[in-house]
Amino acid sequence: MTTSEITAINEKVKKESSFIEGILLEIQKVIVGQKYLLERLLVGFLANGHILLEGVPGLAKTTAVKIIAATIRTKFQRLQFTPDMLPADLTGTLIYDQHSGNFKVKKGPIFANIILADEINRAPAKVQSALLEAMQERQVTIGEETFKLDDPFLVLATQNPIEQEGTYPLPEAQVDRFMLKVKVDYPSKEEELKILQRMGFTRKDIEPKAIITPQELLRARGVVDEIYMDEKIQKYIVDIVDATRAPQNYGLGDLKSLIHYGASPRASIYLAVAAKAYAFLQGRGYVTPQDVKSIGMDVLRHRVIISYEAEAEEKTSEDVIKTIFNEIAVP
Repeated sequence: MTTSEITAINEKVKKESSFIEGILLEIQKVIVGQKYLLERLLVGFLANGHILLEGVPGLAKTTAVKIIAATIRTKFQRLQFTPDMLPADLTGTLIYDQHSGNFKVKKGPIFANIILADEINRAPAKVQSALLEAMQERQVTIGEETFKLDDPFLVLATQNPIEQEGTYPLPEAQVDRFMLKVKVDYPSKEEELKILQRMGFTRKDIEPKAIITPQELLRARGVVDEIYMDEKIQKYIVDIVDATRAPQNYGLGDLKSLIHYGASPRASIYLAVAAKAYAFLQGRGYVTPQDVKSIGMDVLRHRVIISYEAEAEEKTSEDVIKTIFNEIAVP
């Protein structure tokens, strides 16, 4: 690609990404800090990838998703997952019509554009399987009929890592469907003071304004696809993902015993797409190795399955991924 072509993409990105500032301003009316979380949510929207948010209660995970959904003029649905939930509660069911003597389809809450699956790990396996079809195929089957879901369709799920009573751990196959797994951390002391001052002394609900339409979001996704990624960076992504499967080939033999399963080719695809979306957020028309590093942990942390030996040594998948990023040569 020529320099003039890259310059043209740069200009296009700057023009098309102007709505990002408006969205962030609306979100900041309600949420203090959480820049890391908000950036990842925007990456998911731009890269068309589902997101799993993990964090203890009270960190504004649900609020952040609701607010960011409100800035897009689209249909939002919040689903509270519970152990007694049935697949029909999610997808809908067939209802018998006494007048016609036929069964009619009653669509469930999954027929929306943005789904907030709150405490997803509280739902049993059958419900999670129903959600899996919607996430992967972007379609839902009710009886013998299959219905396409409207675009955009995104699942933003939350889970609580500390309260494991009455939860059903998500199967690896389903966790792999999430483009990003974002760990939400506590705010800093300064941020917490601002939260207290803003929320502790007022009961006013602040309603964010809708900034963009679904059509504008889909247009922005088209621009994200055009963002330039040099072949050296493509090879860098493949090296990182391959190092999670065969670390000994990269002089990282010590990691071999710590990894039970490495990341799949889906990780390479998602890492490339997410890096492009991250570059778009920065107002750039090309991807840098730093973009890959910045978003890499969120793409890989749930795809690298560590061994019992790693658990015994109190190592996490994040420790393994950090080592890989530190050791693989940057182009």
